[in-house]
Amino acid sequence: MDKLISKAIENTEWGLHNDILCPPRHRLTSRRPLWTDMLPVDIGTRWREDWQKASVANNFLVSDPAIQLPGFDLPRRQWSMLNRFRTDQGHCRACHKRCGLSNSDLCDCGEVQTMSHIVNTCPLTRFDGGRQGLSSADADALAWLNNLRP
Repeated sequence: MDKLISKAIENTEWGLHNDILCPPRHRLTSRRPLWTDMLPVDIGTRWREDWQKASVANNFLVSDPAIQLPGFDLPRRQWSMLNRFRTDQGHCRACHKRCGLSNSDLCDCGEVQTMSHIVNTCPLTRFDGGRQGLSSADADALAWLNNLRP
């Protein structure tokens, strides 16, 4: 935003130039034109503050939201599966039953199959490091993801 304002101030031929230097009066109170708040903002700091205030599931897995998570450079299939386990939102039988795609929410081991169950407690699919270990996206975690057939 700061770059745009700086460019608009420098380029007198832009229509935005006059709006920045001589802003029109407010016509509607619901509008918030960008020239009403021209203080520079550190986006990284603001993002961290908002992250700490937000109630996000499994937020303990992300220490700093401005830093890319381990596994960010993985192929799409692995990255998607990894994030489904990080967020507890993915293709599992409990979710399929809730959406009407399945009649049963039971895992092959006999318990309710949730994303957390697949990683942490299922004797058939459990990952030794649990969700925390899976989030590291190390070689063991990737091997587990590749061999998983939930």
